[in-house]
Amino acid sequence: MTDIPVLETGRLILRGFQPGDLDAMTAMWALPDVVRYIGGVPLTREQSWTRLLRHIGMWHVMGFGFWVVTDKATGRLIGEAGFHEMRREMSPSIENTLEAGWGLLPEMHGQGYASEALGAMAAWAAQNYPGMPITCIIDPENTASLTLAARHGFEETARAIYQGSEVVILSKTAAR
Repeated sequence: MTDIPVLETGRLILRGFQPGDLDAMTAMWALPDVVRYIGGVPLTREQSWTRLLRHIGMWHVMGFGFWVVTDKATGRLIGEAGFHEMRREMSPSIENTLEAGWGLLPEMHGQGYASEALGAMAAWAAQNYPGMPITCIIDPENTASLTLAARHGFEETARAIYQGSEVVILSKTAAR
C-alpha cells in the first residue's frame, strides 16, 4: 500500500481522503456551483462515497491521486485537488499522463487557494514524476480554471468531445 503524502502550503494542508470525509465531501459535491463545469449534476451521497473510494484507491494502484484540501487554520475541508488516470474515452487520448484536477467550495473561489494547491501539486509531481506530462481537461466556459491553468504553465493542446460536451485539453511537463 502506498503512503499518501501530506503537502503543506502557507494556508493549506493537502492530505489523503479518509472515510470520515464523506459528509463534508457530500455537502460540497451537492452544490450546483461546484458541479457547474464538472458534469453539471450534483452528486448524491452514494456517488460521493464512490468518488471518495476512487480517490483512495488511485493512490494504491497508480502511486498518485487526489488530496483533500483543508484550511490549515481550521482543518475544514474546502476542496479537493490532485492527479488521476481515468482512461477517458476521448480523442486525443490523455492516458499515461498525470491528469490534474481541482475543485473548491464556492466561498473559497477567488482567494488563491486553488493556485496554492496547484503549486504544491506541481512541486510534488516534479519531485516524484519528473518529465511526465501533466494534463487537464476544462470546460471552455470555465474561464477561472483556464486562467489558473495558464498561470501554472498549462497550454491548450487540443479540443475534444467528452461525454457529449466540448472540453479544452491542456498540458505541460512536470519540471525536473
